[in-house]
Amino acid sequence: MRSATDKQPRSSPRSRRTNFSASSAFSAVAFSAISAFSAFSAASAQPPPGARAAAPIDLTGYWVSVVTEDWRYRMATPRKGDYASVPLNAAARRAADAWDPAKDTADGNACRSYGVGNIMRVAGRVHITWQDEETLKIDSDAGTQTRLLHFGDAAQAPAGDRGWQGHSIARWQPAGPQRRGGPGRGRAGAPPMRGGSLKVVTTRMKAGYLRKNGVPYSENASVTEFFDRHSEPNGDQWFTVTTIVEDPTYLDEPFVTSSHFKKEPDGAKWRPTACSAG
Repeated sequence: MRSATDKQPRSSPRSRRTNFSASSAFSAVAFSAISAFSAFSAASAQPPPGARAAAPIDLTGYWVSVVTEDWRYRMATPRKGDYASVPLNAAARRAADAWDPAKDTADGNACRSYGVGNIMRVAGRVHITWQDEETLKIDSDAGTQTRLLHFGDAAQAPAGDRGWQGHSIARWQPAGPQRRGGPGRGRAGAPPMRGGSLKVVTTRMKAGYLRKNGVPYSENASVTEFFDRHSEPNGDQWFTVTTIVEDPTYLDEPFVTSSHFKKEPDGAKWRPTACSAG
């Protein structure tokens, strides 16, 4: 005869159901975790989107510069020796004082004031398009210039001669605190659209002019730009480019400007013209 202490307790049907439910719930959680990890791993294995797909703002289209400041420097050729507000050193002032537009034309350098250091300040229109998924193209009708802004792997600087527009490396910046190199001058636009902006750093350019009257920058200069897009209450679309030129050869400190462009509906007013000296 078995004693009372030898009897094995039997689990009740309710206890068995509870154990089964807990086991099923654990299995479901584990399966969900594995599925989520698998989905995350699959997503991580996908290449990141290209620059075009990742763009937080759309800069494409036809745009016209709106000049509300620095009129005498941007809408006409200022007189020789007029380099007010540019932080030139002594060597740069000597070069500006010796400017001869006829010599620029004779030497084939009529495009010196249409280089990357000044092209966004030249009054006129720009047409912005995507050349490919990693290259944004800016065509300027003034001087018939073309800039290529390279993202990602395409940003590697090529060997060869320097051009007027240099080599530009671009990257998108998410919206956040202001990060300017100094105060710009000109029209106070609306706050940037939510999403972000475009930063461009350009080097490897030919020496050129910051203004059409021979105010110089050297081939050692670097040009940093921030492109921000704005929307006005009346529906007008604008972008502002803040340009910071740094040049150890000719500038005592960075030269900072802000230029403003308003979007046009189409290219009906697009008029490419050749460079002109003076």
